[in-house]
Amino acid sequence: MVLESPAFARALIDWQRLHGRRDLPWQGTRDAYRVWLSEIMLQQTRVATVLGLFPRFVARFPDVETLAAAPVEAVLALWAGLGYYARARNLHLCARRVVAEHAGNFPRTAAELATLPGIGRSTAAAIAAFVRHERAAILDGNVKRVLCRHFAISGAPVGAVERALWKQAESLLPISSSDMPAYTQGLMDLGATLCTRRAPHCAHCPLAASCLAFRQHRVESLPTPRTRVEKPHRVARFLLISDGARILLQRRPMTGVWGGLYAPPEDAALPARLGLADDTPLSLPPRTHVFTHFRLRIHPVLYRVAQMPIPDDAALECLLIDDALQAGIPAPVARLLREIAPPTAVGAHESKTE
Repeated sequence: MVLESPAFARALIDWQRLHGRRDLPWQGTRDAYRVWLSEIMLQQTRVATVLGLFPRFVARFPDVETLAAAPVEAVLALWAGLGYYARARNLHLCARRVVAEHAGNFPRTAAELATLPGIGRSTAAAIAAFVRHERAAILDGNVKRVLCRHFAISGAPVGAVERALWKQAESLLPISSSDMPAYTQGLMDLGATLCTRRAPHCAHCPLAASCLAFRQHRVESLPTPRTRVEKPHRVARFLLISDGARILLQRRPMTGVWGGLYAPPEDAALPARLGLADDTPLSLPPRTHVFTHFRLRIHPVLYRVAQMPIPDDAALECLLIDDALQAGIPAPVARLLREIAPPTAVGAHESKTE
């Protein structure tokens, strides 16, 4: 028999309290700022990655007022390592909205939280559940997988199937609001540690006895994968202008790919404008960077100069390579800078940008 609420919730809560994760740095608090920050960081990012960056971020921005008052460039630089930089821009915008419109206090309900930048329905529910113990259902990728398997729901979890999953998630909430933190964390923990996409640990799952996919030997085939669509390809020619110690970078516009980050300029006319027309650049091996919706084929060319040219555009800056690695730069740019810099030009700092 498939477990229904409250049996489903009780089994999950009991398991979480015995075996779930309870020592993460953002747990054990009802501080809305820290809960919100952790939930945004954990979107599409592994817990192990967030563990290393969350304490550093909180040390620099200990509250929403400090974050709102900071320049977005400082937020982007500290976000290095988490990727998906639109989250950082929305984080900053959300902080400013909370300060300007809510006197620094996060809204109390999931419905109100979902009106803020970067906070979707599931994230809003998680924040409200942890902070206010609101009976609000979450439905991130891990939870979709748990529910699709437990109730043997076929079809890619989008559209009508996703709407059905939302109704299922809402029907399973525990009766007591005081159980909401453990229940919500239990769903997250189960999907992240046992009901994993590949090689799930069904023998240790508290819901295995009632899981239809487990009974029907369909665990590996659920959830139904989405139809694969070939990602479009884009091409970029990165101009690496460097004297070995410094590099010419461009602050990208806030909108678009890598918005607000430093990256090599791509303007083909730039070398001539800077007096490098007679210099023969060195073509470095091309490489591919995969985004969510497309693949970027990068063709880097290196101009080794004896003296750094004077930038002719306010968006261009000459930075020490070590300083650039500590600023907000995308992962492929960080790899390129470490590749072209002599060992003495790069200090002990290692960028972990994704």
